[in-house]
Amino acid sequence: MLEFILELIFPTTCGLCDKICKEAICNKCKLKLKKYEINLILKNKKMYFNKSMHIFKYDGIIRQKIIEYKFQGKSYLYKTFAEIILKNQKVCGFFKKYDIIIPVPIHKKRKIYRGYNQTELIAKLLAKQLNLKLETNILFKQKNIISQTELNKNSRKENIKNAFIVKNTHKIKNKKILIFDDIYTTGSTVNECSKILKTAGAKQIGVLTIAKD
Repeated sequence: MLEFILELIFPTTCGLCDKICKEAICNKCKLKLKKYEINLILKNKKMYFNKSMHIFKYDGIIRQKIIEYKFQGKSYLYKTFAEIILKNQKVCGFFKKYDIIIPVPIHKKRKIYRGYNQTELIAKLLAKQLNLKLETNILFKQKNIISQTELNKNSRKENIKNAFIVKNTHKIKNKKILIFDDIYTTGSTVNECSKILKTAGAKQIGVLTIAKD
């Protein structure tokens, strides 16, 4: 009875368009998402990570919602993004190849300003649902650098250099690690993370991002 009353007062709405529906994402928005879905898996011989997977093209409704989630305080969208990822069988298969998931960290000052780490919120829910070990006390961002979004592709690699440090290295020795981030543009950020994780003893590293620019 209580659930029925709560549903009347706070009906389930689509996480993308806010219209009332029984599922987390309405059918109309599911069709919109299909336009940008790429499920692209790349092998990376010139990077420190072995493979990367990108679910969507960074455009349209995906771009809009990532911006809202990341920069406009709509932290609740983490549930919508997690739901989208968990419904994707190809992505879930990609997860099974790894022992640990590590969300790309943000600097503590930026986290205080924003109120949350957008990748960490999603990764926590994914790890819980997929029974994957989540580690948030291994990779840390020690430099509060200029946001990569403000730089051109040529400047990003230098900007991110030496921005991260690794602690508790015993937890990643000979482990297969999946780095999770929201957007992949040049790969500079995840490559820098991969570099220090590999140096610290990680056996293999993969990258998963919501979107590829």
